[in-house]
Amino acid sequence: MDPNPVNPKNPEPSHEEVAEHVAGAHHLLQDLREKLAVDHPQLDEAINRLEMALSILTVKTGGML
Repeated sequence: MDPNPVNPKNPEPSHEEVAEHVAGAHHLLQDLREKLAVDHPQLDEAINRLEMALSILTVKTGGML
């Protein structure tokens, strides 16, 4: 069962839901980086892209995440 079901009247997830998923992925990747204790360019790039996505969402929602 999907923990975040999509409202059938509004198939688009809210900005808040999107931000929560991006923030969760960001946190998981940061934890992975710490556990690996090694610099990995692709991991760093993925984290940077998630940070950019969070910044864009913050701007688009007026900081209402």
